[in-house]
Amino acid sequence: MSRGAPLRATLVALALAGLTPAVPGQQQPSDGWRPFTAAWALSGQRHLLSTEGERPASIVHLSGPFTLTGGEGLGRGFLGEVIGFDDGGGLLVGRAVFTDQKGDRVYCTLKAEPIGSGRKATATITGGTGRFAGLEGSFSFAWEYVVSEESGDVSLRAVNVEGRTRRAVSSKAPEAPR
Repeated sequence: MSRGAPLRATLVALALAGLTPAVPGQQQPSDGWRPFTAAWALSGQRHLLSTEGERPASIVHLSGPFTLTGGEGLGRGFLGEVIGFDDGGGLLVGRAVFTDQKGDRVYCTLKAEPIGSGRKATATITGGTGRFAGLEGSFSFAWEYVVSEESGDVSLRAVNVEGRTRRAVSSKAPEAPR
């Protein structure tokens, strides 16, 4: 697997998850939120560090396609890249970036339950670039994974991916005419 393959796959995955802005001319709900469902498959590497506890600490670098399976007015695909950290004691956090075919990006923070099949994770969309500037939202999912103990290769499948996005509501007061 090439070093860039996990990043490309993750970016495609997020794009497909519907983290894209509304299509002009489509009617939006009054609060601006657009729900979506998606499928997400990731692969990459895990590295371990021994700790004083029973479980080692680990970092993962994963990427894969994020495929939209439901929702209206959303884009169809991203390549998502994730960097995650597990302290071996219950803290699982990370950052994700999703890049569309034009190079526009969506940024997220991730929090999860301790690693294991069927565990839950949440992502908070913190902004973006280009057509995703001002995007906010969140999504959640459960995951199933396989790790090669010898090589550290990881294959992960996110299931029950559900979320919502909207353009951030500006808290800035409009400027008075001059």
